[in-house]
Amino acid sequence: MTKPAVLILGARSDIARAVAHKFAALGHPLQLAARNVDRLKADKTDIELRYDVPVTLHACDALAIKTHADFVATLPELPQIAICAIGLMGRQSDHEHDIVAATRIMRSNYEGPASLLSHLANQFEKRGNGTLVGISSVAGERGRASNYIYGSAKAGFTAFLSGLRNRLARRGVHVVTVLPGFVATQMTDGLDLPARLTAQPNEVADAILRAVKRKQDVIYVRRVWRLIMGLIRLIPERMFKGMKI
Repeated sequence: MTKPAVLILGARSDIARAVAHKFAALGHPLQLAARNVDRLKADKTDIELRYDVPVTLHACDALAIKTHADFVATLPELPQIAICAIGLMGRQSDHEHDIVAATRIMRSNYEGPASLLSHLANQFEKRGNGTLVGISSVAGERGRASNYIYGSAKAGFTAFLSGLRNRLARRGVHVVTVLPGFVATQMTDGLDLPARLTAQPNEVADAILRAVKRKQDVIYVRRVWRLIMGLIRLIPERMFKGMKI
């Protein structure tokens, strides 16, 4: 039996590449989408040779909102599973004084991904089935001085996914929110991350695969993050505002 197609948005990220290999290994055809799609040609060749599955490449700019409807309409087929790995972190200290750069972070982590998933959601709803996966962040669970620009966008994206899941729950469409915590990727390269709290891209990919199969709603890649963020949310604001975290 032919496996259904999987669309991966933001396919050049380390997590996205790990996800692509996991689904290709199971025989799923892949649709890889990214802004600089030419940089995915080597990935396409590798995956096709390694797993004997078809891979198509698609140009997609998350910030070019007006192009998103055509992007979805011109896919070779409507995928059964769509995974959004689009994201941009940058440095909080830079964004505090460069509002244009801050806006780009917010749009890259919320507006663009939400727009793309909205177009896909409408098509999935018409069909009556499918799975949408959004990779958000624990950074969105409470604003902190060290990353509140990025965190605010992820907070919006998490809320969007929650609302989308509520809307589509009776329409045959499943929505998964992924909260990875720290992940060792190019985006976090140079940060001093605690080893016990830091996942690898393959670990995130395995968690996403399980969540899709089991129809889970919200997953923390490492369960310790559920406890950590639960405790952080309980700290009274009068205390929290004076903490350096």
